[in-house]
Amino acid sequence: EVQLQAYGGGLVQAGGSLRLSCTFSGMTLGESAVAWFRQAPGKKREGVSGINTRNGRTYYLDSVRGRFTISSDIAKNTVYLQMNSLKPEDTAVYYCKNLGVPGWGQGTQVTVSS
Repeated sequence: EVQLQAYGGGLVQAGGSLRLSCTFSGMTLGESAVAWFRQAPGKKREGVSGINTRNGRTYYLDSVRGRFTISSDIAKNTVYLQMNSLKPEDTAVYYCKNLGVPGWGQGTQVTVSS
């Protein structure tokens, strides 16, 4: 088991959308708790959203609730983060993490211009 690599970042104007994804390898998504984190320049890494794939319970940072949606596709062994109505303050490197596995994988850069 290794940590996950996030994909789907890019450059977008304020108000735009992006969809991030990460695919599990060597583990069972349906038995996992998964979270998206982000780290902006000069700031501490923070949890953005999470999902318990066993019961479907989700978590959202207050500043993204209503704009971001976390979901999982068990058949594809993939977790997604749909990000709508993006704001410049959403600019950060985003990471996908299996909370049951230590360490961090490769993040993906999201840049939102005003």
